[in-house]
Amino acid sequence: MRADRLVATLLLMQARGRVTAAELAAELEISVATARRDLEALSAAGVPVYPQPGRGGGWQLVGGARTDLSGLTAREARALFVLAGPAAGASPEVKSALRKLMGALPGTFRADAEAAADAVVVDQAGWGERPKPRPPVAELLREAVIARRRVRFTYTGRERLVDPWGLADKDDVWYLVAGTDQGRRTFRVDRIAGAVVTGEAADRPPDLELAAVWREVVEEMERRRSLLSADVVLDRRYFGVLRDRFGRHCELVAELPGDRVRARVAAAAPVMIAQELAGWGALVEVERPDSVTAELARLGGELIARYAR
Repeated sequence: MRADRLVATLLLMQARGRVTAAELAAELEISVATARRDLEALSAAGVPVYPQPGRGGGWQLVGGARTDLSGLTAREARALFVLAGPAAGASPEVKSALRKLMGALPGTFRADAEAAADAVVVDQAGWGERPKPRPPVAELLREAVIARRRVRFTYTGRERLVDPWGLADKDDVWYLVAGTDQGRRTFRVDRIAGAVVTGEAADRPPDLELAAVWREVVEEMERRRSLLSADVVLDRRYFGVLRDRFGRHCELVAELPGDRVRARVAAAAPVMIAQELAGWGALVEVERPDSVTAELARLGGELIARYAR
């Protein structure tokens, strides 16, 4: 069981006294089966929790007991505080929660946890880039996800009514994953306007796991970003730089004489590959397709027309 879920589960049980697997699943955005396994794992590990069957039943701490979180190992405590420590850019709410958790940790773990909380600084802005603030509407959407309420907003000029499933932060760009009349959809949060939380209950698949859904979204988007491939030849010493530029959409195809290599790069359209390669000049030779070489010729012609003297 993950340390963060262990802490959240114990605190939820302390706050409510009794909790069902379905309630825990909804609160932590995991499947009911995973929630049930987590509760059983707590009991097997010696945490005083037990199930109460029947109507109005659920899982609760024995005698309403409170726990000092001693179920955490030293490594788990360190990992938790590294993940959300003050130096990691945590929100004020998370920092407040961590202070309370710090006091609940066994004394033998406390010094390591304090050191771990100050061990990592997260700076998500790239060199020369301005930090991207989280869109203000993200907080409203997060509350709608937790409250299981439908949201109405305008997106690309159209009004939408969606069932919010969860938020994802990818490279400082926030996305809303939601259910719609047309199935699952993903919306860029910074393009959402006029968001309003309705009083209608949101429809969320009972076994939905946001992390798994997001992996599907990413794979789908990456497929769209690699619809066209191009074969290029360059010196071996530059292949690492090319791979850094194209990421997962760059692969080594063949070794060539003269310490050169053939690589395959991919993008959504010819112009995107051409724009990326134009700055390489003669260091890269595009073998195929003609659509990419034509785009490079067009870009070269535009540059010559503007700057030739």
